[in-house]
Amino acid sequence: MKVARLVIFSVILAGILVPAAQAHESRPAYLQITLNDGDEVRVLLKVPALGVQRLGLYLKMPADCVASAEPAKFLIDNAFTERSVYVCDGGLVGKTVAIDGLVSTLTDVLVRVQRPDGLTQVARLTPTATAFVVEATPDAWAVATTYLVIGAKHILSGIDHLLFVLALLVLVNGLRTLVWTITAFTAAHSLTLAAATLGVVTVPQAPIEAVIALSIVFVASEIAQVSRGRQSLMSRRPWIVAFAFGLLHGFGFAGALTEVGLPESAIPLALLFFNLGVEAGQIAFVIVVLATLAIVRRHLDTFQNSIRIAAAYGIGTIAAFWTIDRIAAFW
Repeated sequence: MKVARLVIFSVILAGILVPAAQAHESRPAYLQITLNDGDEVRVLLKVPALGVQRLGLYLKMPADCVASAEPAKFLIDNAFTERSVYVCDGGLVGKTVAIDGLVSTLTDVLVRVQRPDGLTQVARLTPTATAFVVEATPDAWAVATTYLVIGAKHILSGIDHLLFVLALLVLVNGLRTLVWTITAFTAAHSLTLAAATLGVVTVPQAPIEAVIALSIVFVASEIAQVSRGRQSLMSRRPWIVAFAFGLLHGFGFAGALTEVGLPESAIPLALLFFNLGVEAGQIAFVIVVLATLAIVRRHLDTFQNSIRIAAAYGIGTIAAFWTIDRIAAFW
């Protein structure tokens, strides 16, 4: 009877959380600045849309930069996009570019400056750092720290990826097995992240996102089966399935990194630190969940199996909603 109540409660809770628990909801804004020979500067600004409303972020160019025409504005891919052309007296190098409105939002702005010689500068603007200086030569340390933070923020805001990791933690018993499982998942998504980002493999993003959601449903189902005493390949050799699904999740990470772009002058460095950021965020999440599970097992040892079943139905309900929603988006 207690199990049934927990299951019902978890499904109801999932139903309440599903509308708010959309994956990758913390979307950053994106600013691309292309420096041409001479004083001309081309600007692309993408600001996340909240339905038909534009987030209040606005570009602030230096005083000696004058727009040569009205910016082209349009709504595409759930973002307001503006294309502008400026003429900056003496060029833009060494001058400060800012984004107004960041202080009143929780959104970051990813910045990419493309120089005529092919070198690329990257930066990240936040509510506490709303401006940056266009550099003559991109700094390797800035590239590393920027992509490290981007990777960490991506995994921590990617609810679907975290839900998959949570499902693995609930399913797997034993520290050694858990280490092997998480390692297999990490190795797999690192491989496909690199392959997709470097253009070795090209996979359409929409089907990948749908299958990622379906992978969570699968693991949730396995949790329910194991809780009832049934064994399967997933319960006996979880690292094998974690590796297979990790390949899919790597393509999902690559989709996010493709949107940001990689600096041509430091592609290996940016890719490495983005992946390290993903791993740092994942490790932090695993530590928090393991600590929570340890507390639960200590104080609610009698109800461990009931809690596991409730978790299976809660996770599975949210993931099933994502699967249907993402498949419906194909049409």
